[in-house]
Amino acid sequence: MKKLQIAIIGASGYTGAELIRILLNHKKVEMVALIANSNAGQKIEQLYPHLIHYNLPDLKKLDEIDFSKIDVAFGCLPHSTSQEVFKKLLADPKNSHLKIIDLSADFRLENPDDYQKWYEQEHLAKDLQPQAVYALPEIHRNKIKKSNLIACPGCYPTSALLPLIPLLENNLIEKHDIIIDSKSGTSGAGRSLKQGNLFCEVNESVKAYSIGKHRHIGEIEQELSKAAGEKIEIDFTPHLLPINRGIISTIYAKINPKFSLSDIQNCLETKYSDEPFVHIISGEPNIKDVVGTNFCLIAAKAAHTKGKVIIVSVIDNLCKGASGQAVQNMNILFGFDEKEGLELAPLFP
Repeated sequence: MKKLQIAIIGASGYTGAELIRILLNHKKVEMVALIANSNAGQKIEQLYPHLIHYNLPDLKKLDEIDFSKIDVAFGCLPHSTSQEVFKKLLADPKNSHLKIIDLSADFRLENPDDYQKWYEQEHLAKDLQPQAVYALPEIHRNKIKKSNLIACPGCYPTSALLPLIPLLENNLIEKHDIIIDSKSGTSGAGRSLKQGNLFCEVNESVKAYSIGKHRHIGEIEQELSKAAGEKIEIDFTPHLLPINRGIISTIYAKINPKFSLSDIQNCLETKYSDEPFVHIISGEPNIKDVVGTNFCLIAAKAAHTKGKVIIVSVIDNLCKGASGQAVQNMNILFGFDEKEGLELAPLFP
């Protein structure tokens, strides 16, 4: 069987480099195009010396690539840039076969007005948006199989939606007063130079940011509202940790009086019993247990105050929160074993 021909658009960023790391383990693909306009002409190992051993293609500009020979294009571009790139690519009849797997936020919000609200700019590919599938694999597997435009979820939303969606679908928790407190490593902010992400700014400190207005609120509320069958509003606060990678989300919710903590645990265990990457554990989730993997670990515990549950979820923001999930979606899309390329052991210590 011929290997899938893969292009990575935005290969010079952290998610691009993580995709390369994962796809090097994938037996059914060949990376034939690495695209990074600002670094075109360089070798990827000049930016990431740890990739020197793999004889990877040189970095090129987007317009140098013949996409009629590409099966899958992964988009690892900054938010607001994917729309125009993919609109142009898909407008070319020669690229009608092309599958797009986008890691940016550009196609996650189903209503373009919501995109304008949260990203403060007009959506530039409104005609493409209806074709996009919000692609959380464990929840939207059947839709992913039929789509040519995959919108991979954000890292924070992934950590929150996996535990909350089954509980809302089964009416096990109240639909109001849901609080999500999340903390992420600095790689979630990308590789570009920003003062707030410098070592001296981040080291030996933790800070909250975008309080009450983080862009991922819209994405989380969209998916929770679908699960609940009515409008859901949440309070979400992200924090920056002085670590490279990983997310821990602590979620507070009220248990429906008709149910118990045991019902919540049983619901989560039943939902994810056959899922290769989501595990419900009895202990306390630790970021170190998922670093470098596509795993999500979830624990549900009784709160100190009566009638409430505290749910803790951990993922690697670059893997299950981005590039790993993107590869998982590709595997679903092409009927591969979902674990192909993703059977990665955690990096410990």
